[in-house]
Amino acid sequence: MNLSNWVSLGFLIIAVFFFYTYQSDLPSFSTVINMAAQQQDSSSSSSSIYDFTVKDMKGIDVRLSEYKGKVLLIVNVASKCGLTQSNYKELNVLYQKYKDQGLEILAFPCNQFGGQEPGSNEQIQETVCTIFKAEFPVFDKVDVNGKNTAPLYNFLKAEKGGFLGDGIKWNFTKFLVNKQGKVVERYAPTTSPLKIEKDITNLLTSEPKTKRN
Repeated sequence: MNLSNWVSLGFLIIAVFFFYTYQSDLPSFSTVINMAAQQQDSSSSSSSIYDFTVKDMKGIDVRLSEYKGKVLLIVNVASKCGLTQSNYKELNVLYQKYKDQGLEILAFPCNQFGGQEPGSNEQIQETVCTIFKAEFPVFDKVDVNGKNTAPLYNFLKAEKGGFLGDGIKWNFTKFLVNKQGKVVERYAPTTSPLKIEKDITNLLTSEPKTKRN
């Protein structure tokens, strides 16, 4: 078997792995078509994340337009993941270092990957605050894949697709958003928050574009 055949076989094995890993979340074909249409409509009608409203831990609406002019790092989090300790630690470092310069970290708990965020909002908040000492905002638990995907995550995925499809692959996928509310980068769950520090500082030091009269 030549090299190209081995490469093709490798990609096939990876695709099969992801299929069986996430098959419980796979909708029917007709549902996929409807979801794609809805996502396309949502993406075409939304020009930035400022068009979205999310809920905080208490179920109160929060308009993301409140974060205009900020650099945002949006992360789907989980309390019982192998990546939890390191990610929270480094996210805290970034937040403490750059929050006064305009960085906001928006965390969205999600229980879709290995059932690693099973608690209620109250339990999640207590864990995040007491164990991981996070001071950045943590919002209502959401779905990031499937038919109940939060509208914000449909938009994020449409703006920045991932490897082997647009779906979120695991906890701690990260999206970087500039001061204009545009999604500029997506990072894999295994990407350390501190490894994207330079990208964050570049956006923080950039001047927001203003429209001329």
